[in-house]
Amino acid sequence: MANIIEIHSLEQPELAVFTKLTEAQLRSKQNPEKGVFIAESPKVIGHALDAGCVPVSFLMERKHIEGKAKELLSRCGDVPVYTADSQILEALTGFALTRGILCAMRRPEQKSVEELCSNAHRIAILENIVDPTNVGAIFRSAAALHMDAVLITPSCCDPLHRRAVRVSMGTVFQIPWARIGESADQWPEEGLKRLKELGFKTAALALNADSISIDDPKLMSEDKLAVILGTEGDGLSVNTIAQSDYTVLIPMSHGVDSLNVAAASAVAFWQLRWR
Repeated sequence: MANIIEIHSLEQPELAVFTKLTEAQLRSKQNPEKGVFIAESPKVIGHALDAGCVPVSFLMERKHIEGKAKELLSRCGDVPVYTADSQILEALTGFALTRGILCAMRRPEQKSVEELCSNAHRIAILENIVDPTNVGAIFRSAAALHMDAVLITPSCCDPLHRRAVRVSMGTVFQIPWARIGESADQWPEEGLKRLKELGFKTAALALNADSISIDDPKLMSEDKLAVILGTEGDGLSVNTIAQSDYTVLIPMSHGVDSLNVAAASAVAFWQLRWR
């Protein structure tokens, strides 16, 4: 049974996880086993629970305890549930956008690249994408459009960033993901070498003169293909493009030269899905 705790101030130290800690502090890079993330809304929290994530505490409007959160709380034992009327909680920036329910959860154990890729045919690689909105949108497309896994480079935004989780609508818990390398010097050389050893051909999305169209039959016939998407603005690094098996573009019209990386990911994932 949930442990209901009335609060009268957002300054209470036990609420710091919701109100004060930065994303870096939540992640606890020095001690990842102690790291947490914040999930928002019943749907997203439900997906996280389905994936085996362990809840630490809730923060919600009182009305949701017997309403929207009732089913969630029945799955969470005696986890602390901090609650108050909406007037107090609205003092927390952005709380009104969370549908009234936040949950702090333990970060799940990270799987290895080899585990994720062992039976995969299509994977997405996110190179240094820093905007959590884009990361969340790409995860949603990857889950919906037949990617088997997502790998992120060391400098990429954390998929469990609060906004990335929200924008993904919880799909960060539905599609497996891992970091390919722990430090920036392990990508692209080491990372691309690992992918090759795992049997993957790599397709770098870039607007180069020698790029092939995304509907080229050679791409469609590959049994194991990694689709590499680059950071906002600069795109993929020169080294990544040079060391990839294919350089690929999405043909454009009306003088448009490129798409937002999240939009491009949806086109690429659908076109290059494994048949």
